[in-house]
Amino acid sequence: MDAALLRELVAARAEKRPTVLATRLTDGIQKLVYPSDKSQDSWLIKAVSEALAGDKGAVIAAPDGAEWFLNPFNPPLRLILVGAVHIAQPLAAIASLAGYDVTVVDPRTSFASSERFPGMTLVTDWPDEAMAALAPDARTAIVTLTHDPKLDDPALKAALASPAFYIGALGSKKTHAARVARLSEAGFTESGIARIHGPVGLAIGAKSPAEIAISIMAEITETLRT
Repeated sequence: MDAALLRELVAARAEKRPTVLATRLTDGIQKLVYPSDKSQDSWLIKAVSEALAGDKGAVIAAPDGAEWFLNPFNPPLRLILVGAVHIAQPLAAIASLAGYDVTVVDPRTSFASSERFPGMTLVTDWPDEAMAALAPDARTAIVTLTHDPKLDDPALKAALASPAFYIGALGSKKTHAARVARLSEAGFTESGIARIHGPVGLAIGAKSPAEIAISIMAEITETLRT
């Protein structure tokens, strides 16, 4: 890779722009291709979009028969936690270790503090405002943890309107049934509401905040990878 192309790739990574390094295998010619780049051939944009969606390299054949290796460089996965509660602390740490960019949303500044969440991005706007600004995409997981409908419900409504790959909500089966009823009354469909993992996390018998965090992160991983 030449120096100019490397600098461009480093800049794209810093800006968290998804891109693909395309290498023509017959002669080693390389270029960075962005999924929004209208100047590229449609077959290449389609292949680049598929490589980014699958998050893995692929060899493809161009219409002229030349083979290209596509190496995707996606921005980090994101985890948005709504509720700076005790479970959020180990969950934020575990997700960060797994390579996620973690954002904790809670208007209660006594909860959402740098002392409780060192090194994490903290947003103290109300969840509806926060979610609008954060704009969850297909590489985003969202988990609500407050048990308070005034905080959880606006976040879940925004999550259901987004392409987030995972949506989870803490609470018992009774709490989740009430949540489903409220979302149904708000106009969400049964299939849409079914996107919510509730009660959140894999059923591993978790009891402590750290164990519950592990179960949630395991379910997020399972959803992402299967």
